[in-house]
Amino acid sequence: MVKVTETSHSNLGRIEIAPEVLTVIASIATSEVKGIRGHFKELKQTNIEQVSKKQLHKGIKVDAREDGIFIDVYCALSYGVNISETARHIQQAIFNSLTTMTTIEPSQINVHITNIEPEN
Repeated sequence: MVKVTETSHSNLGRIEIAPEVLTVIASIATSEVKGIRGHFKELKQTNIEQVSKKQLHKGIKVDAREDGIFIDVYCALSYGVNISETARHIQQAIFNSLTTMTTIEPSQINVHITNIEPEN
């Protein structure tokens, strides 16, 4: 479990978030980036309620360690997109989603481009 640190000093109890939740947030954020192909593009085109847990975990690895949260994203891009710019958009989308929804700032978001797919 990942512990969420709150800025307020409330004595209401602890907040813990399962790493699987971070994986789902990262998957959805990645699917919304322009230039994504393959699995993440399919996620965007599917009704999110019909997507299985296995599909949401595909292509994302979240490692919660003592020294921080490390996220690895394995994705395919469309042919012709600027690879470094698209990778930065993926990193920013995940960072923004995680910090907005959980107040957790990941230590690293590593983007691995596994394939370039031509447009149909």
